[in-house]
Amino acid sequence: MKKLLKLHSTFTRNVAYPGLFILIAISITCALFPKETNHVLTSVQTGIYKDLSWSYIFLVSFFFIFLCILAFSKIGNIRLGPDNSTPQYGFFSWIAMLFAAGMGIGLMYFGVAEPMSHYVNPALPSMVNKAKEAQLATFFHWGIHAWSIFAVMGLILAYFSFRYKLPLSIRSGLYPILKERINGKIGDIVDIFALVSTFFGIATSLGFGVVQLNAGLVHLGVLKDSNFFFQCIIIIVVSSVAILSAVAGVNKGVKRLSEINLGLAVLLLIFVLLLGPTTFLLSAFSEGIGYYINQFPDLTFNTFAFEKAGQAWFTNWTVMYWAWWISWAPFVGLFIARISKGRTIREYILAVLLVPSLFIFLWMTVFGNGAIWMDKHVVHGALSQLAGNPDILLFKFFEQFPLVTPLCVLALIMIALFFVTSTDSGILVMNSISSNNQPNAPKWQNAFWGVLLAVISMSLLSVGGLKSLQTMTLISALPFGFIMFILCICLLKALRTDRIYHETKIPYGSRNWDGSHWHEHLAQILTFSQKNDIKRFFEDKVRPAFEELLEEFEERDIHAQILTGKAGKLSIELQIPYQQIWNFRYGVTIELQQISDYLIDEDNTPDIDANNHYLPVTYYNDGRAGNDIQYLNKEEIIADVLREYERYISVIADEGNAMMFVDKKKYKS
Repeated sequence: MKKLLKLHSTFTRNVAYPGLFILIAISITCALFPKETNHVLTSVQTGIYKDLSWSYIFLVSFFFIFLCILAFSKIGNIRLGPDNSTPQYGFFSWIAMLFAAGMGIGLMYFGVAEPMSHYVNPALPSMVNKAKEAQLATFFHWGIHAWSIFAVMGLILAYFSFRYKLPLSIRSGLYPILKERINGKIGDIVDIFALVSTFFGIATSLGFGVVQLNAGLVHLGVLKDSNFFFQCIIIIVVSSVAILSAVAGVNKGVKRLSEINLGLAVLLLIFVLLLGPTTFLLSAFSEGIGYYINQFPDLTFNTFAFEKAGQAWFTNWTVMYWAWWISWAPFVGLFIARISKGRTIREYILAVLLVPSLFIFLWMTVFGNGAIWMDKHVVHGALSQLAGNPDILLFKFFEQFPLVTPLCVLALIMIALFFVTSTDSGILVMNSISSNNQPNAPKWQNAFWGVLLAVISMSLLSVGGLKSLQTMTLISALPFGFIMFILCICLLKALRTDRIYHETKIPYGSRNWDGSHWHEHLAQILTFSQKNDIKRFFEDKVRPAFEELLEEFEERDIHAQILTGKAGKLSIELQIPYQQIWNFRYGVTIELQQISDYLIDEDNTPDIDANNHYLPVTYYNDGRAGNDIQYLNKEEIIADVLREYERYISVIADEGNAMMFVDKKKYKS
């Protein structure tokens, strides 16, 4: 059995095994000594929040400003992948997955509870309009600032993975300063930290969230009371579904569940909006957005340094949230990165910051302000009295609507699905970290992480150890926040190199066409090539050009080679291999192009026999978009190859640009 597991495992020993040891050791400590552990950790957390709360504000503010600079600069045009890459998922599927993985379960748990809590216990007792300030505080904690944390982490990982062809791992973000050392001890430590943080973040959320599910089932009369046995059953069911979803993969499992859950969320939102105080809620949403924008600068940098009465609220809410979101950044960031290949940096940043935030604002307005309105005008304070009991508050809010039972059932289904989507995406991320993003990982590894999550969550829940785990997770957020800061500097360095490389003007080498043979050139313009035409072009012009270059390179002791079929059945390329840097690669492949009906129907154009025609298009090792070379003769193709070769040599000769070209294949083991 041992041999079998070894043969089929993609675990990275230097990450997976130390990570598992730390996970089990910490879990056992929290389980055996829950009170003592929590006391020590709480003391440390209190000290950090008291003396270093400003650092959380600095970090989150920096992340937001950093993203804005990238989004609205030329850098925003760079794709998370080769220049010719396209998004792997449609926009709706993409948003649904990052939304469900990021904050889905929190919407159900805090949608009513947090605005009501701020309403009952505002940041400052002197606040006049407590309902409006409660809405603002909720927007602040769940909006753009929170998503800035996730967006930064996801952007770093996606860029270095899809652009630099490095493993989808946090260590890859340190490549500009560590280079090949990312595969050493420092890289291992960073990935171990991310693995442990991800695991415990999910475990604590799973453990505490089960309590709300249990409370909802009791409220509906499905269960008699909340106890450990029923909570274990819930964990087992949720974990089992999550494991099945993770084993099915992102496309089949996570994607479908996320889309279903987002659809149910929209349905529930519309129901509450239409049957609640609709006019008031829509007006509150509009005013809330305006107030949020107006107060945005003050919210971003406020530390309550001059308002001592609000510092307890500040640390218990804002600092706690920033720490919590940072602790979740490895998990959410890795998952967002996995699903964001092909997006431009600008598209990625604006979508991740704005789309989920706007939906969350609407959700918090409808549920939070709706509950406050109901508390004022319908139940006369009954809901505000439950502000300290968020487990049941949502279901008590639903009692003010018709069809209360179907509403509660739908809410429970959504809570369960949000648990599943957060857990299954977490399982995939943990397996990715522990395997250094190796492809084709065996399915038993995903199941292993799911089972381990369930077992540790249940064991800690039974002895009260989850509180200690949560506290430790929040403490770890501060050092990881500064790691993220360093990663941002690394990203900026890499993006600068990327921009310089792609904006480098092609050196003088040759001109594709100097005006000679213009009769032949005109005939080619008026000809729409088919596959056989491209085959003849390859044999008559491209291959002879490559062979002539090959002979010349050999005479100069440069070992080149001609390869076929590397970019499709009908492709040919000239390649110069190197040991430490990317190979020089000039290839030509066939590309299908559909001819416009407008051109076909025009009288003043040559006869066109088919709706499609084919083009010989170049490709390179760096993923840049190629060029149509159908009009070039043999000598002009040779000149074009030398032009690209000259560009390659001139760019790579600059030490500042060299790291872009280092061959990273050996780092993927």
